[in-house]
Amino acid sequence: MSTHCGGKHFVRNFIVALITSTLICVQPAYAEEVLKIGGTGNALGPMKLLVAAFEKSHPDVKVEVMPSLGSTGGIRAVSKSAIDMGLSSRLLLDNEDSKNLSIIKYAMTPLLLISNPDVTVTGLNTDDILRIYRGDFNQWPDGKQVRLVLRPAGESDTLAIKGMSPEMSKAVDAALSRQGMLIALTDQDCAALVERVSGSVGFSTLAQIISEKRRVIILPYEGILPSVKSLADGRYPLSKSLYLVIKPGPSVRVREFIAFIFSEEGRRILEESGHLVMPGTPDI
Repeated sequence: MSTHCGGKHFVRNFIVALITSTLICVQPAYAEEVLKIGGTGNALGPMKLLVAAFEKSHPDVKVEVMPSLGSTGGIRAVSKSAIDMGLSSRLLLDNEDSKNLSIIKYAMTPLLLISNPDVTVTGLNTDDILRIYRGDFNQWPDGKQVRLVLRPAGESDTLAIKGMSPEMSKAVDAALSRQGMLIALTDQDCAALVERVSGSVGFSTLAQIISEKRRVIILPYEGILPSVKSLADGRYPLSKSLYLVIKPGPSVRVREFIAFIFSEEGRRILEESGHLVMPGTPDI
């Protein structure tokens, strides 16, 4: 079940380049009829729910949600005008900011621990997570092997976990350096591995798990169950921010879709799928 990070990065970069080059070649008439959106896997499931509702009220518009490109791939595709809107779980880097892009924070969602349904623990704390990443905690109480699902070193989930503390950063580096580890290239790969590998545990977001109806267990962290409410009132400490990435002066269709995201219906869809939506409406 183990994979190699370098090979997976090559495959992912190839897929992003292929999708980008294909979209650039699309005929202008088609591009005017279809709004294309892509980026971080965390946001794809909820975005599909928004798209379904938006298309009902805008029957003359078709919105296409691309397969997972990752935050970097989505940002790159917008900068090349291959898609109309990118989805990112991080802010723009300096070299991306210089490409004349605009970024809009639209929501936050709890970053959480998920496990295979056969894992019987009732929650994990910081010390448990440190020991799992270090390799010191390698058996569940019932004797099953702990199978930690990792993300590549540069992925936003990995960076978010490392940012929990200096000790956690070292523990994540230690896990990534061990042989035979499960490494998931995309958010969808991570959830799928946890679904099917006995004893597995990994990180995901509440938005992805709810919107994709994943068959996993959501584990409380430090005794707090992740939810929109516990995130909003500050009791649950782990979260990911989600952003829309566009070029300045977006088309009428892009502005309409962003307005729908922040509308009463759009907010309801996002809240029900595990998001804490940002207040107000962006000035585009």
